[in-house]
Amino acid sequence: MPPRLKLRDIAFFERPVHFARPFRFGAVTINATPQLFVRVEIELEGKTTNKGAAVGASAELLVPKWFDKRTELSPAQTVDDLRRSLQIASGLYLARTGFLTAFDLHAACIGSQVATCAKKNIPALAAAYGPAEIDKAILDALLRGVEANFFDGMAANIAGIDARLSPDLKDADLTTFLSGRKPLPRVAVRHTVGLEDAVEGEGGIAEAGANYFKLKLSGNPAADAARLVRIGKELDTLRREYKVTLDANEQYADLAALQALTDRLDREPALRSIASRLLYIEQPMPRDVTRQSPLGSLAARGFIIDEADDSYDAFPAARALGYHGISSKSCKGLYKSIVNATRAAKWSAAGEKFFVTGEDLTCQAGLAVQQDLALGAFLGVTHAERNGHHYVDGFGDAPAAEAAAFATAHPDLYAGNGQGIRLDIHNGDLLTGSLHTAGFATAVHPDWSALRALEQPKSLQEHLA
Repeated sequence: MPPRLKLRDIAFFERPVHFARPFRFGAVTINATPQLFVRVEIELEGKTTNKGAAVGASAELLVPKWFDKRTELSPAQTVDDLRRSLQIASGLYLARTGFLTAFDLHAACIGSQVATCAKKNIPALAAAYGPAEIDKAILDALLRGVEANFFDGMAANIAGIDARLSPDLKDADLTTFLSGRKPLPRVAVRHTVGLEDAVEGEGGIAEAGANYFKLKLSGNPAADAARLVRIGKELDTLRREYKVTLDANEQYADLAALQALTDRLDREPALRSIASRLLYIEQPMPRDVTRQSPLGSLAARGFIIDEADDSYDAFPAARALGYHGISSKSCKGLYKSIVNATRAAKWSAAGEKFFVTGEDLTCQAGLAVQQDLALGAFLGVTHAERNGHHYVDGFGDAPAAEAAAFATAHPDLYAGNGQGIRLDIHNGDLLTGSLHTAGFATAVHPDWSALRALEQPKSLQEHLA
């Protein structure tokens, strides 16, 4: 039986993060945004008060205009809705006062979370952010409390994951999938080329040291094709094998616009380098359009959903429309990622290929990148988008002592470059060896005294003032 726990406390903190270069995706450009930190305290059933207590942590950027892209909202308003999502989730989780498994707690709260947020005009994807971050911290505390690492703990289903939120699966599907996991010792970095990133020359993509590249699209087929030609020429100078993915972040208006892009990929000789190395196209259309638009013949190219992944039934619904993949992002919920990976494995056993990809909403060095990397390595994701090392300088605004503590505890992941501590990429890969430590992929926690309390969300009137 998985261990049961009682949640004693949840605390939220944040820290400003200033970007080293602008990150433009979709219709937004980010130069700075806060990073969230969560700290929870749990009590393990059947243990004495002192030995049964454990503290866990998680972290993630509060990214504007990704969870909610509605044009009438300012970037700051969308960040405040993430703060509201956290506060609502905290109330729901703390209201459960008995001993439960980690997944019991998640399953008991996620429906009420989405419904309560909907009443406050917070969409489902943003609603899931609060539980996603709390769940990671609870899992960290649980693993610390029983002195187990993430990979062994999840293989044994320490969280008690079952099929109650995914009735298309059986409990045995999940336990069989979990017990068969063999975590990857290294995961390739997929380098993002944002819409304002340099292509050629100094700071260009040839200097990235990666073998996988994620290329952002603007939604304009002609402009995107012209830019992909430039990128293809630059990547060909690498003189080594590379692969690419494309990500439109919901910017293609409809299937006709998407067909115009794929026609160019199929027919234009100048796009042959990109087209021949293309693995999949990510979230081309707005999430609401996606749900109403079967891909038809386009499905043969390989599409995945990301922003449209806002519920436990999103992947089966996308499969019915012709999509073959779905992204794993710990900010959308680690349990949903595991459920979707189980589905992909089960469906693929029938002969047609379905898959889970590793995408990244700028996970920062430290807790966020380590927990997301561990999740991907556990699921068998061989390459993952990694934005934090590219758009933020190392540990960013974190104190030097905090960065040094992470580097000491995880020497295969970080290295000093004379100007601070940064992710250490080994021939295009990140190593996962040091993530096999008690807890959720981290031997240390941030310096809580160097963080400020989560800012209170502003009202609409305050935003307009």
